[in-house]
Amino acid sequence: MKYALFQNAEAPRLAIGLMSGTSADGIDAVLVEITGCGVSTKVAQRAFLTLPFSDETRRRILRVAAGDFGGSEELCRMNFYLGELHADACEALCAQAGVVPGDIAFVGSHGQTVFHAPDAQEYLGRPVRGTLQITEGSVIAERLGCPVVSDFRVRDMAAGGLGAPLVPYTEYLLYRDDTRTVGLQNIGGIGNITILPKGCALDEVSAFDTGPGNMVMDALAARLTGGQARYDDGGRLAAGGAVNAALLAWMLKDPYLQTPPPKTTGREVYGAAYVDALCAEASALGCTLSDALATATRFTAECIRVGVKRFCPQRPQRLIVGGGGSMNPTLMAHIADCLPGCEVLTNEQLGLDSAAKEAVAFAVLANETLYGLANNAPGATGAAHPVVMGKISL
Repeated sequence: MKYALFQNAEAPRLAIGLMSGTSADGIDAVLVEITGCGVSTKVAQRAFLTLPFSDETRRRILRVAAGDFGGSEELCRMNFYLGELHADACEALCAQAGVVPGDIAFVGSHGQTVFHAPDAQEYLGRPVRGTLQITEGSVIAERLGCPVVSDFRVRDMAAGGLGAPLVPYTEYLLYRDDTRTVGLQNIGGIGNITILPKGCALDEVSAFDTGPGNMVMDALAARLTGGQARYDDGGRLAAGGAVNAALLAWMLKDPYLQTPPPKTTGREVYGAAYVDALCAEASALGCTLSDALATATRFTAECIRVGVKRFCPQRPQRLIVGGGGSMNPTLMAHIADCLPGCEVLTNEQLGLDSAAKEAVAFAVLANETLYGLANNAPGATGAAHPVVMGKISL
């Protein structure tokens, strides 16, 4: 508590959590009421919205995230531009909920990942790892008039961690169960799983990225529709194709699936170059784009199956699926088929909001930061010790 900005944890606080994922579809903003901190944390969702990025903004983000476009001026301007867009999302959320910005105690912002390099490479004679999330927190703080906590991943990486996944800490606070082992599978651009053994302590929590979530499916849906669709709405396009066994076998040779945790991945692995290679292989096999999308959808489920089988110390008895992928019935059916004997359900079936889950997580992580509490899960990220993540803009 030496560095805590907040002191009274019992008073309820209104907070906003902001999330913009690797799919770069837009900004998820959630208004929550938080009481307590640490294991006494209680969260009630009050409002949620998504502010979509324009097509031009999304294209520019994805070009920067590819790693071979844009210099210092591009990153500088985009950092402040995204800060303004995130502040717009906060103001729109307040208007929707009927509150004024002055009612908000703090904001937790993940920012936009534009590069993630968890594996060290030689740079100027020294092995260097890194991660870069942009979206200027000071812009949000100026517009909202409250503290903003942002740029969470870097502190975990400085302590030897991968900077991901970050949500297992909040999942431990909000989802742990004394009666059964629970798995939490998020499916955004990338898929990640958290395993909460029955009655676990924080140091027993394990988590890792399972591989691509929606990212490859989104790219194939865009190609299949000539750019008219950003994603496969309801899994309808995949349902119209057939899983190609030979193409699936090729995808399952992916070396990432063999890598033991702690591990994380992103657009650097499953971006445009991967999709190009996948389409070339599909073409060589005589596989249509529709069948390639159906196969990629199955592959996302197979990645979860492989991760659970190889790397989960305890097989989950219940798997709660969140993120955009939980709204894809075709994908959900594949996941259930890949995990026989495991109850597979969505957050909605528990009365929760899948779309808001990650944004809620960053409100909770920011709450911990402001109370000076360590908020990473070293067992998930590989960090050498617990740290307080997040930079505070006042």
